Amino acid sequence: MCGIVGLFLKKEDLRPRLGDLLTDMLITMTDRGPDSAGIAIYGTETGGLKMTLQSDTPDATFAGLESALSAAIGGPVTLKRIDTHAVLHLPAGSEALARAYLSEKGIRVMGAGEAMEIFKEVGLPKEVAERFGIRAMGGSHGIGHTRMATESAVTTLGAHPFSTGADQCLVHNGSLSNHNAMRRVLTQKGFAPKTQNDTEVAACYISSRLAEGANLGTALEGTLEDLDGFFTFVVGTKNGFGVVRDPIACKPAVMAETDDYVAFGSEYRALANLPGIETARIWEPEPATVYFWER
Repeated sequence: MCGIVGLFLKKEDLRPRLGDLLTDMLITMTDRGPDSAGIAIYGTETGGLKMTLQSDTPDATFAGLESALSAAIGGPVTLKRIDTHAVLHLPAGSEALARAYLSEKGIRVMGAGEAMEIFKEVGLPKEVAERFGIRAMGGSHGIGHTRMATESAVTTLGAHPFSTGADQCLVHNGSLSNHNAMRRVLTQKGFAPKTQNDTEVAACYISSRLAEGANLGTALEGTLEDLDGFFTFVVGTKNGFGVVRDPIACKPAVMAETDDYVAFGSEYRALANLPGIETARIWEPEPATVYFWER
C-alpha cells in the first residue's frame, strides 16, 4: 500500500520549517505502511559534496572515518553522525575516490550530491523522524515514504527513498511488472540496481535518462513508455520536484498548490495541516500525466 508525501517550497520564509512540515505529513500516512520510513531533504548547498552514509554498527563504522577518508581522497572531510547515519562534507570532485574507499570498507552510501541528505530506517515514521531529528532540518524541498513491504524484505536498504544519481531520489507507491527485464537493461547501461526492490529499478531508470540529457519532465514521461505496472512516482532533484502516475492510476494521490508551495500526499489528510491549505488549489493528478516544478 505505502504512503508518499512531498513538499516543494517556492518561498524562502518556509524553508526553516521544511523538516517539521514533512514529518507531520509522513506521520499522518503511518497506517499506509508501518514497516519502514524515510525522508530526503534538499538543504543548504555548501559548494562541495555531501554524502549520506548508513551503518548497522555506527559506533565502529564511523569511528576514525573522518581522518581516514580525508587521507584517502587527499582533502578535508567533516563528518556529522546522526544515529545510524552520517553526513559527510567533502571537496567537490572527490566523489569517485570517496566511493571507492567506502566500498572497500563495506560502508553503505545512501545518497550523494550538493544539497540532498537521505535518512531511512526500519520503523514507524514518528520513530524514524525522531531518531534523525528531521523536524529541525530546513531546506527547499523534500520527499518522504512510509512502506508496506510487498515485493522485498523489510530492511533499511529496502526502504525508500532510493537515490541512484547525484541529488536525485525517488519514492514509489505501487508495483512494477517488468522490473526484472528493466534491471538487465539498466545494468548494461551502467545503472545496476543494488537491491531486489522494484522501486530502485525506477530510480535507476530516472538516473539513466537524466544522464542521457533528459530533463526531469522528459525522464518522467519515459516511465510511461518503458515501465509496466501500477505506480505513482514522486521524484526529487537538486532543483526540482516531479510526480507521475501510470495510465490506470489506481493508487490514491492528491496535490495542492499555493503561492508558497506545491505539496503531494497519498491522501488529502497528509496535506490538511499545511499553512494556507484552505486557499490552495487542490486536485487529483491525472493518469499518465507528468507534473514537475523547478526553482
